[in-house]
Amino acid sequence: MREGRTVYDNLKKVISWTLPTNTGEGLTIVLALLLGLALPVTAVQILWINLITGITLGVALAFEPTEAGTMARPPRRRDAPLLSGELVWHVVLVGLLFLAAVFGMFSYAIDKGYPLALAQTMAMNTLAVLEIFHLFFIRNIHGTSLTWAAVRGTRVVWLVVLTITSAQFAVTYLPPLQAMLRTQSVPLLDGLLIVGVGAVFFAIIEIEKQIRLGLRS
Repeated sequence: MREGRTVYDNLKKVISWTLPTNTGEGLTIVLALLLGLALPVTAVQILWINLITGITLGVALAFEPTEAGTMARPPRRRDAPLLSGELVWHVVLVGLLFLAAVFGMFSYAIDKGYPLALAQTMAMNTLAVLEIFHLFFIRNIHGTSLTWAAVRGTRVVWLVVLTITSAQFAVTYLPPLQAMLRTQSVPLLDGLLIVGVGAVFFAIIEIEKQIRLGLRS
């Protein structure tokens, strides 16, 4: 029974991570097209993000261990939908936060007079950072993500995070990959700002989860 609940939870985590992140990416492109603006992230950069994060982060969630208190939860109804109203709300919330963060970082870079390629590189890296922070959030859907066990994660999670981080550094700073993805080197302070945006994003969705769990109990 415990293993069955773990498998169901992990399936839900994969869906809860994939749908919002893809929604955020899609909203960013659609809004730019509707407003007649330059794309914050190019098509090939979106493809890169989906290849490097969609495969690895989704796989990492499939290996998540059983959450604490799993057997203390009441059984779910057999007809309970996997795509619940709560999940739909999470998709909308995270999608809008992705949209605000990516467009905000892109606009910040343009306002500073950076070349379009550098602004798009910063927006692409913002997407990658948000998806990593979202992974650490979604690992605990029934409790807080602000525990040492949650931060420590698993070997698979940290292997995936290190792989993605290394890949992003490579496409951002190595000339051959810069030529392929039309990226430019991001200044150190702007890189730290991108990580800060990811931390703020994590704080917002974690606060929302705590409020939601508190209302449920």
